[in-house]
Formats: sequence, C-alpha cells, structure tokens
Amino acid sequence: MGNRSSSSAKPGQSPSETASRCLTESFTGTHDFEIINYSLLVGMGVGKFVSSSTFCVGGYNWNIRLYPDGVTKDHAGKGSVFLHHLCSPDSKGVRTKFTLSVLEKHGQVTRALVDHIFPRAHTSDGFGYTRFFDNSKLKSMPDLYYGSLTIRCVLTIIKESHTELKTNLAVAPPSNLQEHLRHMHVDGDGADVTFSVRGQLFNAHRCLLAARSPVFKAELFGPMKENSTRCIEIDDIEPQVFEALLHFIYTDCMMDGYEEGKTENLQHLLVAADLYGVERLRVMCEGKLCDSIDLKTVATTLTLAEQHNCGVLKKACIEFLASGKTLEAVKKTDSDVFKHLEASCPHLMQEILFARMPPM
Repeated sequence: MGNRSSSSAKPGQSPSETASRCLTESFTGTHDFEIINYSLLVGMGVGKFVSSSTFCVGGYNWNIRLYPDGVTKDHAGKGSVFLHHLCSPDSKGVRTKFTLSVLEKHGQVTRALVDHIFPRAHTSDGFGYTRFFDNSKLKSMPDLYYGSLTIRCVLTIIKESHTELKTNLAVAPPSNLQEHLRHMHVDGDGADVTFSVRGQLFNAHRCLLAARSPVFKAELFGPMKENSTRCIEIDDIEPQVFEALLHFIYTDCMMDGYEEGKTENLQHLLVAADLYGVERLRVMCEGKLCDSIDLKTVATTLTLAEQHNCGVLKKACIEFLASGKTLEAVKKTDSDVFKHLEASCPHLMQEILFARMPPM
C-alpha cells in the first residue's frame, strides 16, 4: 500500500492554520489622596500615620498611608509614604507596578516605578518610601505645606498569565477615525464654512461643527444661520484659542500646547468651550485648572469659575484660599487682581471667610 498523507486537507485546500496566544491581563487605577493643612500633621509622632480611604483596583482593596514624622526614628523629619494591600484571609499574592507622586502646581514629582509582589498575608501589607519628602524643604513651598498636598498613586495589578488557542486569525486594525478627522481639519478638503477670527481665516465643515456644538448648530443650520457665502466674523476669541477649540471638535483631544498648558491658556479655552457649548472640553479645562491653582492665578481662576458656573473649580479655589496663610500670601502676590475680586464679587469673600472658620 502507498503512504497516506497525515493531512486532512482535501485537494485544492490549504492546510489548516492554528495559533495560540499568551494573555496577561492587567488593571490600572489612580487614587489621589489630598491632605489639607499638612503642616498641622507634622509633630504627631514617629510611626503614626494618616490614611486615605480604601480604594479598589483589580478586585483588591488598597490604601495610602502617610507618616508625616517618618515611619521609624531613623527617618524622623522625613515624610514616609506607603501603599498598603488590605488583605483578607483568602488573599493571594498580588503582583503590582505602581508609582507614588506629589502633585505640584507646575507638574508633579514622581518616584520611580515600583515592581512589587505583595505576598499572601492575613493583615495589611505595605510597601513604599521611607524618605518620600523632606519636611524642612516642603516648608519652603507654602502652597503644599500650609495648603493642599496631594499624593497620587497610579497602580497596575498584573494577573497570572494563561495561554489559549487562537481561532480567529483576522485582526482588525486600530481605529483611525480620529486621525482621519484630524487630517480633514488640517487639509481643509470639503470645507464649506469660513471663520474670520480677528482677521485670521479658518476653514471648517458645517455638519461636523453642528454635530459637536449646539451653538454652531444654531448658528449654521437654525434660525440664526448665516448666509452660506459669507465669512463668519468672530471678534471675542483669540485666533490661537479658536484653533484649539476647532482641534478638539475634530479630534476630541486637546492640542499639545493646552494638554500641559499654562493656566492663562486653559482659562481662555474654558471660556471658548463654555461659549460654544462644548461641555466635555469645558469640564476637562476645569479639571486641569483645579490642578494648576497657585498664589498668582487663584484670584483670576476663582473669578472665572464664578462667571462660568464651574462649581468644582470654584470649590477648589475657595478651599485653597481658606487654607493656612494662603489668603494673606495671595493678597501680597497680586494685590490689584485680588482687590478687583473683592470689589466685583464680594459674596466670594464671604464664602472664603466662612470656609476659614473652624468647624463647630
């Protein structure tokens, strides 16, 4: 008898293809632990700590513990910070990668990425930095020492790997809608409306603007619509701010210059977003302004928050001004702006003074 082929493929068919893949799942979460009036915690004693609330990442519970006077006598005067795994009796070891950061007004100071396995245990297990910051150096930064100090933990839980047979070999490419829209904006192909912003021209697409902004929709298609042959004049926005607004409308992302931009840039972009009803952009600007409050900008930011109904930003500014000696420092830093705030919004001063009052 002749040799039989071990392949089950019929004549004209290709041999079957098989593949397998190794999957390693991970879950990432961020927790911000804000400490108001850190200076009041200094002196509570070596080995004593304050703790964040419990937060869950990857199905496990965690908290952040801050030892203002150090975790041991060897670290006195150094703020110690630890991430703690709150174990249950049936807890398994957990492999993690995490960073701990002190958020500053002009960025953040981040410790190196830690790769740590929290072992199986019946009690809380912590790992972190015994010398996270120096209290004497922190005292020279009144915004943090007397005001609001935030410790950010970015935590990734790495699950056990497993291998599985891959049956579907057709892999869809990643979405490129955002990139296509960005090119459409930059190239201007098919643009059917022109804006003159203080003399600088911008071409755009009516349907996309109307889909993204209720104000543009009313202006371009509603009773307020302009003549399609006319150039729409805009005089109350700077050209670079209007460009940033259009960029977000087309891509749903901030321009690079605004993603980590100056406070003044974010203030102008928030006003434009509010003016045109681009709510997601307005809230994103509000959040970034909350993280950039400092002695020089808090007065103008608070005025802006009041004018544009930004409740979260307003609360953050008032809490910043009400903490420690910050109010007096702000008055010295920019007295003219603060006097304008007192004159134009006297009720805000009452809210600040009320927030400074100790709880009954």
